[in-house]
Amino acid sequence: FSDRVIGNPKTFGNKAQILQIDVDASEINKNIVVNHCIAGDAKLVLRKLSAQLNQMEHGEWMQYINELKTRYPLTYPKDRLTGPQIVETIYEMTHGDAVICTEVGQHQMWAAQFYKYDAPRKFISSGGLGTMGYGLGASIGAKVACPEKTVINIAGDGCFRMNFNELLTASKYNIPIIEVIFNNSVLGMVRQWQTLFYERRYSSTILDGDFDYAKIAEACGCRGMNVTNKEELTEALKEALSADGPVVINCYIDCDDKVWPMVAPGASISEAFSEEDMIRK
Repeated sequence: FSDRVIGNPKTFGNKAQILQIDVDASEINKNIVVNHCIAGDAKLVLRKLSAQLNQMEHGEWMQYINELKTRYPLTYPKDRLTGPQIVETIYEMTHGDAVICTEVGQHQMWAAQFYKYDAPRKFISSGGLGTMGYGLGASIGAKVACPEKTVINIAGDGCFRMNFNELLTASKYNIPIIEVIFNNSVLGMVRQWQTLFYERRYSSTILDGDFDYAKIAEACGCRGMNVTNKEELTEALKEALSADGPVVINCYIDCDDKVWPMVAPGASISEAFSEEDMIRK
């Protein structure tokens, strides 16, 4: 029940019966007062619950959701390199069959929105825990566990700075992961909030310095490439997908690209708004 999941706690799930399962009994009713609770290991509890439930079909609901996707499609500018375009290009070139890991921030949201996942454990992310630096180590673990799979870590440049030393691990053991950096020279998600809700008072979000992340990758024993447009990205991914060692692709995107839709601090999930809503205001 993190704030990024529930939004305004007073309006969260107010038409639902909420069952909370938690191994730590002190977590129950801490953020949300629930209708029912079970203190226990979620994996074991869910297995026991599943054994007592019949398989359900929700045809009408799924049809409604698919209609909403058609009516309100996700869009992005096509005249320059953007985060969504990078993710869609990765999806096309991997035929949707890669394991995608992420760090935390805008790139994490775009990876969830624009890569089409069709099986469990193909999207590995720390969710709302906010662990910048998580994805690179996770991708190394995923590749060791599933050597036959293409494993790609999608990172922001701020997250890359947190844990790029793990490239030395990938290089030392020649683990062929692909690290794709969304380089906008800022902490993108925090900047987005500062732009929209804090009157552009930018504090500790601008990543100054002419750092060449491709050269940093090469210094760590990996292949490094810089890209500025889709054509360069396509060529870089083609090379990375055929490489037999770790590769870092540093993609330059605009510092003010934003994730849509979003929810204002303290608002309900039902109050999510889009860029079009902002323009209409």
